[in-house]
Amino acid sequence: MKINNKLVIVLLVTLLPGILGSCFRNREIRFRDVTAMKSEKVADLEEIREEGKLRVVTEYNSISYFIYRGQPMGFQYQMLQELANHLELELEVDVNNNLKENFEHLARNEVDLIAMNLTVTGDRKDQVNFTLPLLQTRQVLVQRKPRNWEVMNSRQLESWLLRNQLELTGKTVYVQEGSVYASRLRSLSDEVGGGIDIREVPMESEQLVQRVALGEIDYAVCDENVGLVNATYFPQLDVGTAISFPQHVAWAVRNGADSLKSEIDDWLYQYKKSRRYALLYNKYFRNQHSANIFNSDYYVLSSGKISQYDEIIKRESKRIGWDWRIIASMIFQESRFNPEAVSWAGAFGLMQLMPGTAKNYGVSMSSSPEDQIRAGISFIQWLDDRFRDEITDEEERIKFILASYNIGYGHIQDARRLAEHYGADPNIWHGNVEDWLLKKSEPRYYNDQLVKYGYVRGIETYNYVRQVIDRYEHYKTS
Repeated sequence: MKINNKLVIVLLVTLLPGILGSCFRNREIRFRDVTAMKSEKVADLEEIREEGKLRVVTEYNSISYFIYRGQPMGFQYQMLQELANHLELELEVDVNNNLKENFEHLARNEVDLIAMNLTVTGDRKDQVNFTLPLLQTRQVLVQRKPRNWEVMNSRQLESWLLRNQLELTGKTVYVQEGSVYASRLRSLSDEVGGGIDIREVPMESEQLVQRVALGEIDYAVCDENVGLVNATYFPQLDVGTAISFPQHVAWAVRNGADSLKSEIDDWLYQYKKSRRYALLYNKYFRNQHSANIFNSDYYVLSSGKISQYDEIIKRESKRIGWDWRIIASMIFQESRFNPEAVSWAGAFGLMQLMPGTAKNYGVSMSSSPEDQIRAGISFIQWLDDRFRDEITDEEERIKFILASYNIGYGHIQDARRLAEHYGADPNIWHGNVEDWLLKKSEPRYYNDQLVKYGYVRGIETYNYVRQVIDRYEHYKTS
């Protein structure tokens, strides 16, 4: 499945260093092209359970979803994982920053849930059914503090900033096209007698916040929670002037999806009272170390980098014709990009080669990261050569190579033989060979005469392949 390469990539982002990813049970998460989805009739929770997956669209920014040091993160993303675990459903996430398109996809039954920083309004209630609120926020004016604001006292600073909404008369304010900010500003302009120059632009609100911070524009509007997060790493910003009353932020389901809404509401009611929600909220909205992430070279939305080894991975991946991001996902899975990592079994380095394999490729624990990556990719090439004539579909072959890299070529060949013997396709991984690899932990099968390499605990490899591929799909959105 492929992600729409035309997604709006938010250049400005920040978020909070600690994240709760390790606290959550992970289910399979797949990404697909939101503009290429086929219309599927999934009316409500019963039908969704029959499909076995919850289809969600979220946005790519500092609140909903982003990647930091190779790991997918985000307030909405983490909550969606929790919800999918509660519903015992696979989570299928699309990423699209176009509000209009997301509402259209929901209306056409192409997604089941919009999980974004959606403000609840009367107009939107006519289009969708909102869940219980996730939080409250206000629309605020984003403006830049004056030069030398650091040495001003509070009275001097306040006299400089716009605090009275009447002062917006004659000012140019930029807002995201089609957003609730535009309609609110139009109402405000009427309330103050006109004169606010409202510029609607096809740009996500966080991008506009960045432009204010850099001095490219003077005023913009965003939600207060977004503004407060951004102000932690752009201290020259002020977001203290509200232009609306407090408003609820919620998720949206289709009108008529009553049982889905009811189930989500029940879960939200309990979850929002939990310590896990409090920790999650604090990590994203109250942590004062946001600037550390924003300024990191490995904060993908601002730097475009997944790791410090990207250039080496790109260069070496060309040798075998693989997308470098698959290799990056493997390295994250193996070592979290730590060249000094050593496993309990003795595997070492970025690509966690076992000592015997490493020796065959001329590397040791003291070898450079570049040599470690080169050796790991050479081993991948060796595995590719073993499978090439038998598994001609490249995407399928990659899964078999990943599995073999993790658990050994011999065990995968055992699983293929079992699959073929019992009527499954030995050249298809998902739902075929992966299932027979799992059965190799059962005496009936690991004692089968077809099996040459005996017992193996296949669940780690089963998860390994899925997690590497899923993370690769995340990386393709960045």
